[in-house]
Amino acid sequence: MNAANTPTRKTRNSPRSSRGRTGSGGPNPVDVHVGNRVRLRRTSLNMSQEKLGEALGLTFQQVQKYERGANRIGASRLYDLSRVLEVPVAFFYEEMSDETRAQAPSLLLGCPQPEVASVPVQDDDTKRETLDLVRAYYRITDAAIRKRVFELAKTLAASGS
Repeated sequence: MNAANTPTRKTRNSPRSSRGRTGSGGPNPVDVHVGNRVRLRRTSLNMSQEKLGEALGLTFQQVQKYERGANRIGASRLYDLSRVLEVPVAFFYEEMSDETRAQAPSLLLGCPQPEVASVPVQDDDTKRETLDLVRAYYRITDAAIRKRVFELAKTLAASGS
């Protein structure tokens, strides 16, 4: 077979290979955010990448790529993740910074943006504290006590204490 008959390989410049990427060739910031939220929830449940992969029929390497934003998460996979990680699909988009939201391709194309509750972006120390709090909360085995702790936290937050 001569060179004229060999199939061409997709290159980094082809439309398909650059889909979901930023102009710099890196992953789309929205994909990175969703991956970070997957990691946040997985670790708050003390679940390994391997265990999550098994539940989804994936290898831990595939889970790693999702968490880094290197691979985009399709709608059906996001739905599966929400069920395995016991969160609504919207969880994966919460706490998205305005900067990340501004880099979404839909915004760049002039499409209207959905209403999203504004939540302050956390630094790494605050994220760690949040993870520790969530882990401690889920270690409370008595559902009635856990609900009272939840109500206490909501009351304290509302009073500004």
